[in-house]
Amino acid sequence: MTDHPQDALVAELRNRVATGEVLRGDRLLPEREMAQRLGVSRGRLRQALDQLETEGALFRRRGQGTFVQPPPARDAARFKSLAQRVSPQEVMEVRLVVEPALAGLAAQNADAAMRELFAQATQATLEARDQQSYDAADDVFHYKIAQMAQNPLFLTVYESIRSVRAQAGWANRRAETYSPEVTEVLGQQHQILAAAILRRDSAAATQAMQAHLRCVAETLSQGGLP
Repeated sequence: MTDHPQDALVAELRNRVATGEVLRGDRLLPEREMAQRLGVSRGRLRQALDQLETEGALFRRRGQGTFVQPPPARDAARFKSLAQRVSPQEVMEVRLVVEPALAGLAAQNADAAMRELFAQATQATLEARDQQSYDAADDVFHYKIAQMAQNPLFLTVYESIRSVRAQAGWANRRAETYSPEVTEVLGQQHQILAAAILRRDSAAATQAMQAHLRCVAETLSQGGLP
């Protein structure tokens, strides 16, 4: 095995993830294959993966693998049929019930490390330069809130909603309806919401999420999509 200083290994792995060299679809290659490509032991590789996960660059789930975006619901396949039957408005109705509660819990329950990663995720939504990068950053932003609530049942509910949105036939039309002006407004709302969560103001976080989703719903009613 090649002697890789751990920091150099983390940097190399981060670069190979960014270029797609160690990806298969939306997840990383199996650990054994990655370790062989990098010339390191699986133990060293796991340490590097642990660090990237802590940084928020990766999402790991036992039994499913390591993902570069939030992972799909565990039984995502069974949501495919449902996704073809629900409308954007119906999805928004559920989001308006679930996500404000998640935001309130996130403000209460997130630890310091979670809040630091969430601040980075918030900044990423502001730095997005195109619709694709904004959508990816927005996905991570909302997923981090669900994680910070630290309620496994609530997270499962959120992942189910997210899976339905991703598989719906109208999901890929959002870019046509989100103008730069709308994206800018939503980014400002993200900042307000994030500030409430980071200062542990549960009531303000709940209200900010409600306002944010109502804006999304209004965009939806004018032809936009959640």
